[in-house]
Amino acid sequence: MADSNTDAVPEQPTGPSKSELKKRAKAAEKERKAAEKAAKQAEIAQQQAANEVDYSTEFYGVLPLHQSQSRPRRERSQISTLSSRDGETILIRARVQTSRAKSSKLLFLNLRQRTHSVQAVLMVDPERISKQMVKWASGLADESIVLVEGLVKKSPTPIQGATVSDVEIDVNQIHLISGIDGRLPFSLDDASRPEAEIESSENQFNRVLIDTRLNNRVVDLRTQTNQAVFKIQAAVGDLFRDYLSKHGFIEIHSPKLQGAATESGASVFKVSYFKGNAYLAQSPQLAKQMAIAADFERVYEIGPVFRAEDSNTYRHMTEFIGLDLEMVVEEHYHEVMETLDGLFLSIFRGLRDNYQHEIETVRRQFPAEEFKWREGPEGTLRLTHREAVQMLIDDGVEIGITDDMNTENEKRLGRLVKAKYDTDYFIIDKFPMEIRPFYTMPDPEDPSVSNSYDFFMRGEEILSGAQRIHDPGLLIEKMRSKGVDPDSMKSYVDAFRMGCAPHGGGGIGLERVIMLFLKLNNIRRASLFPRDPKRLDP
Repeated sequence: MADSNTDAVPEQPTGPSKSELKKRAKAAEKERKAAEKAAKQAEIAQQQAANEVDYSTEFYGVLPLHQSQSRPRRERSQISTLSSRDGETILIRARVQTSRAKSSKLLFLNLRQRTHSVQAVLMVDPERISKQMVKWASGLADESIVLVEGLVKKSPTPIQGATVSDVEIDVNQIHLISGIDGRLPFSLDDASRPEAEIESSENQFNRVLIDTRLNNRVVDLRTQTNQAVFKIQAAVGDLFRDYLSKHGFIEIHSPKLQGAATESGASVFKVSYFKGNAYLAQSPQLAKQMAIAADFERVYEIGPVFRAEDSNTYRHMTEFIGLDLEMVVEEHYHEVMETLDGLFLSIFRGLRDNYQHEIETVRRQFPAEEFKWREGPEGTLRLTHREAVQMLIDDGVEIGITDDMNTENEKRLGRLVKAKYDTDYFIIDKFPMEIRPFYTMPDPEDPSVSNSYDFFMRGEEILSGAQRIHDPGLLIEKMRSKGVDPDSMKSYVDAFRMGCAPHGGGGIGLERVIMLFLKLNNIRRASLFPRDPKRLDP
């Protein structure tokens, strides 16, 4: 008899449903079409690439790191000379100031060298300039340094924004020498814009403040304005040296570390010096006089001057460049004053005659009336201190006839002198003895007055000078009257015990001369890396 409890047969798995099969078929079709599309696009891209072969690969790109690998001695041109080189192929190294891509086939670059700029053009040209080359060049960051070869071509119309506006460069090759690592702190266009344009324009321009400039001074110094300022500063040094060398002066170099505070202990920097202290020189004054005592006759120096004055004004710095001179007096201290006057006139004429391009470059950003001085037979205007103060009193200023003039009164006097005599440059002579340093020679007729003078530009002092005391007895007397211990400056006093010729001189602040000649409104603009009570870096 059969067993009624046999095992049940398990169910077999069924196949995909119709809906699942349709879904799979649809996905496969979609993948097929996508693959066909991708293949077609790849074929099109391949055809386009074949049609757009980059035939300019040798004419652009990043150069290897410059390690002086070779020296082919190819002539490099200056942008300033290109106006006279129409039709020539030239090679220049320059910065990219700005770039404008008009299309994928046309690019304009503004290339800059110091105070000069020129427009360069890259336009697609079969077998010469490829679209890839134009695209690469359009990606160059502003301030990149490039090496450009191209053909100089006359422009039918002046090119706006380029100082060399009558030609442009048709670029054949462009290579990157040095790129930008990071982001510029500001654009050079913003840093070069006149304040009046910022104030009056309806456009929202970025104003680059002076602290921002000084914190990023290397970039700021690249502006055409600053390039011109420091070319003019260098010229003043050259003109100073040239005039004095032709007049029998020799250049000296005095130490800046001194064993005693030379003029006013409150305004000197004290530094540690082995087991003792030393002081940074406030001027080369004492060294100049000692050189005269050593029979050098006529000396000058260009060097740093240190003043520990906590003055945070537009006209003061704690370190600046002094232009100093000292010379023997034969008959009268006015010989020194006249030598200094001739020196300044030579500097003013030299700048006017040889640096107009630089002066005009600065004026585009800092508009100013042309600096004026008297060139006629009447000569430079000279006033006594008493006459100068009387002009202020007559104008309503409350000031004593022997009082020292503060900055505000100096400026006011400058305006009065300009209105009456039409000059920005003048001399004030015969200052009261009480407001001059201990080494100043008193007037022989009136001991309350000194044989001293100051020179002024646009109503601000740029030189202080005098006949010096060369007699040791009188020198010691005046030192004590000013609170200076003669024993603290024994070597200086001893120099006059051995016999010293009558002499005088003066000290000029280089940066202040530049600031006032160009009317820059802040002395820091005339200093490469300014130092003031709040700034030691960069």
